[in-house]
Amino acid sequence: MVAQQLCIAPPLPNLMSEPLFDSTFVRKLDRLAILTKKAMAGDIQGERRSPRRGSSVEFADFRPYTVGDDIRQIDWNLYARMERFFLKLFVAEEELSIHLLLDTSPSMDWGEPNKLLYARRLSGAFGYVALANLDRVTVTAFGGSGKQMPSVRGKRGAIALFDFLQRLQAGGSTNLAAVCHRYIQTARNPGPLLLCSDLLDAGWKDALSALSSRPFEITLMHVLAPQEIDPQIDGDFRLVDVEGGAPVEISADLDTLRRYRENLTRWQAEIESFCNGRGIVYVAVDTSAPFEEFFLSQLRRRGVLR
Repeated sequence: MVAQQLCIAPPLPNLMSEPLFDSTFVRKLDRLAILTKKAMAGDIQGERRSPRRGSSVEFADFRPYTVGDDIRQIDWNLYARMERFFLKLFVAEEELSIHLLLDTSPSMDWGEPNKLLYARRLSGAFGYVALANLDRVTVTAFGGSGKQMPSVRGKRGAIALFDFLQRLQAGGSTNLAAVCHRYIQTARNPGPLLLCSDLLDAGWKDALSALSSRPFEITLMHVLAPQEIDPQIDGDFRLVDVEGGAPVEISADLDTLRRYRENLTRWQAEIESFCNGRGIVYVAVDTSAPFEEFFLSQLRRRGVLR
């Protein structure tokens, strides 16, 4: 039997004139917030609880008065009981830095629905939620030479965010571990980090270990297409690696497909276990899932959004 060549999906269409989301979905995003497990110090005033003490209306603690303190913060009721001066401390509200890492290697430009398009939308929606809450957002695409969007803040930053994501194209080759090692050396103000990738890189463990070596709150979106999760093929095929590996000849019979699905399940379980041991939230993403339902429901259930 003549072997067929299993080709990759066609390249993404030009999305420059096509918005990532409609206005109805964006209004739903306005009601969400990124859920953080612990307070993190940011740069300037925002809408997040900070480990520092500030001047919000939420009481945090007392401390003894020292010369030079603002006497307006003295708790006179406590002075009446203790006959000592104490200051009221309040929770400071500061911005967080939200880190979006997006895999744009050639293997992401595959599947129907396309993995890279789905990952763009995940990054865009997550980033918009952060901007709507006055957090600071930065995006780094790794694939080829890699691109980084300067950080933005506030809803006006959504224009730059969406434009940057729409312009991203897959290409080049990626060493995931090297990218993550570089990122932890240069990233300021660790905060929530969203990584969208298919993890089709032998160094995925090293990459995740590198990110978890700094106090990011990491959510891993493991993006796979339905053709990868449950391939519906039959016959003899030549599998071509879009990132330069040698072609592989296979016979796609029932036994081969069964073993493939079992191996995929074991691999995903291994990734999830690896993530759990490092405090990383692992979310398996099937691009056939309706995006709006997935983002608004699944990420709330997983404690990523509220």
